[in-house]
Parts: sequence; C-alpha cells; structure tokens
Amino acid sequence: MLHIESNNDFATTQEKLLETLKEKGMKVFATVRHSIGAEGVGVTINPTTLIIFGNPKVGAPLMACTQMVGIDLPQKALITQDEEGKVMLTYNDPAYLKERHEIRSCDAVLEKVSKALANFAKAATN
Repeated sequence: MLHIESNNDFATTQEKLLETLKEKGMKVFATVRHSIGAEGVGVTINPTTLIIFGNPKVGAPLMACTQMVGIDLPQKALITQDEEGKVMLTYNDPAYLKERHEIRSCDAVLEKVSKALANFAKAATN
C-alpha cells in the first residue's frame, strides 16, 4: 500500500479527491464513510472514508491481462485522520497487483494505472 500524507484537512482531502476523479472521467461507485457507520453501532473511530472508483478504459485492459485482478477492482482510496489530526490517503500499489495476480506482459498498463493513481493522490493531498 502507498500512504500519502495530506497537506489538507480530512474534508478537503476527500472533496479534492472526488473532484479530481470526476474531472479525469472516473466513475465513483461508492463512498463508504466508515466513521459514520461505526457511530451507528456505538463505536467511535477517527474520520475514515473509503472511495471506490474506476473507469473501464483503465480497468478493462488490466483485466485482459488476467481476469483475477477483478477481485481488486474497482480501485479504492482510503482517507483517514489520526488522533493528532494527520490526514492520510492510502491506496494499493499496482506493483502489489502485479505480484498478487502474477501479471505478465502488462507492464505498460500497470504503469498507466500507477501514474493515474499517483496523480489523483497528489491532487487530493496538495
């Protein structure tokens, strides 16, 4: 996993990520506000939101390499805030997907995914 510390507060990081994904043609499938869900069962956790997103133009070529990568798609980004207020954006490194699914001969696709995710993270955290 890649962990990027945000220069923004939690809400701004989340808002900037969602805006960036939309601008780049990504579909946001779900926004899971774990901390709000936890409150519903009487558990308090620090702000935590999972954003699930993707685009068939990016995911389909990766799945053409191996369908099993579909278990890890669409992509996910986790935004968390710790007790001191530090906000982090975390996502799976595409190198992990390559290793996990033994992807061969798809380095160009993985590189494209890697660059896109890094750009999304940078836009949200700067």
